[in-house]
Amino acid sequence: MIDFRPVLHIIGVILCLLAAAMLVPAAVDSLAGNGQWPVFIASGGITLVAGLGLVLGTRCDGRRPLSIRQAYLAAGLGWLAPSLFAALPFALGSSALSGVDAFFEATSGLTTTGSTVITSLDHMPAGLLLWRGLLQWLGGVGIVIMAIAVLPVLNVGGMQMFRVEVLSARDRAAPRAARIGSTLIAAYVGLTAVMALALWLAGMNRLDAVVHAMSTIATGGFSNHDSSMAFFDSATMDFIVFCGMVLGGMPFMAFFTLAQGDWRRVTADQQLRWYLGLLLLSGLAITLWLIDVHHYGVWTALRHGMFTVASVMTGTGLTTVDYDGWAGMPLAILFLLTFVGGCAGSTASGIKVFRFQLLFANAVVQIRQLLRPHAVMVPSFNTKPIPKDVLTSVMGFIFVYALSFAVLSMMLALLGLDFVTALSAAASALSNVGPGLGDIIGPGGSFAELPDLAKLLLAGGMLFGRLEMVILLVICVPSFWKD
Repeated sequence: MIDFRPVLHIIGVILCLLAAAMLVPAAVDSLAGNGQWPVFIASGGITLVAGLGLVLGTRCDGRRPLSIRQAYLAAGLGWLAPSLFAALPFALGSSALSGVDAFFEATSGLTTTGSTVITSLDHMPAGLLLWRGLLQWLGGVGIVIMAIAVLPVLNVGGMQMFRVEVLSARDRAAPRAARIGSTLIAAYVGLTAVMALALWLAGMNRLDAVVHAMSTIATGGFSNHDSSMAFFDSATMDFIVFCGMVLGGMPFMAFFTLAQGDWRRVTADQQLRWYLGLLLLSGLAITLWLIDVHHYGVWTALRHGMFTVASVMTGTGLTTVDYDGWAGMPLAILFLLTFVGGCAGSTASGIKVFRFQLLFANAVVQIRQLLRPHAVMVPSFNTKPIPKDVLTSVMGFIFVYALSFAVLSMMLALLGLDFVTALSAAASALSNVGPGLGDIIGPGGSFAELPDLAKLLLAGGMLFGRLEMVILLVICVPSFWKD
């Protein structure tokens, strides 16, 4: 039988940290003279009581590592439980969201999706706006930790290819892991601070600069304004956010490698090359289309084209222009990039670039094998041979991803959503992108008009996509609960 104490202990610690985070918007609201600060104090108190109850009531030997089943449970509940408690300020505050809407907004924040049911953001209290940004920033931290320390161990979707980067040399695993962790957190905090300072110097007020910096590095997409980055209409701010989104979509292990002075290894990373190359080619294609069809000037087209591609590919979801009015090739590119995502080990979501690389390498070998049937050929990734179990894992992951997209789209269509809205909403949720397509949930729209059941399905899709599909599926298998 599964020992739930270590799992619940971890959930308790996470809830205690979440409760502490609620003090930040409470302090901001108090200093600003807003009357919403008691909401965060009350929400934090409820969350703290629940967290301390779990921590104190589930004491166990912390030196024993988690079993595989416990790790799966901790990963799944570690996102679901905080989403429930993070919804409290939305439900109890001035926004007065329903329970479903509050859960949707909190889940969208923690999974760094960026879909929202809140309108009139320009008139929201400062504390609530900061809470939205803080949720995405905290979610980004959790994503990086999970991608580096959890998914490779659980062999999820080919992530075992990156296990050696974390746990090379068993006798030095603990100090190396601690060094990696401290470097990654320092890089995450440092990039956020630099982004906030740069945006402030570019003309944003302090609240906007901080929230957009957190949202950008976490590739989340929450903005303080209904029109997102278009509200500022600043090429300088757009460029700063563009750089932040590109950095957020990079593997954070690259920052650790750079900290060690090994820049050649970073530049030789095939995944990073594919990521930047695909982003550049897609951005240039849309730039040329904007020049040809919409008669934009070169720099204006380059600004909006590259920004939109980076935003969609990394799953950030910030916008400088309402691309829902585009048609043909640009929408096709953006829809496909929704599924591609960023690099493994980044805060970006989607299928991830490396999985397409592995399948491409395998396809090339298969084609060559047809020409030379007796030759021994092995696909490789970053000069390392790709094990067959990794390829099998990746193909299984992509099949589950495609099946999940089809099922979620059909369920949304059954609830009355039109074809474009159902398809783009399903893709947006599973890939944690944010805005979809169409008049309702497009870049200038909101998810508020959707039925409550559709919002619950999409919130589930956000968690499903953020947990790399397989984790929740494994928990749902009956044999998981048997000895």
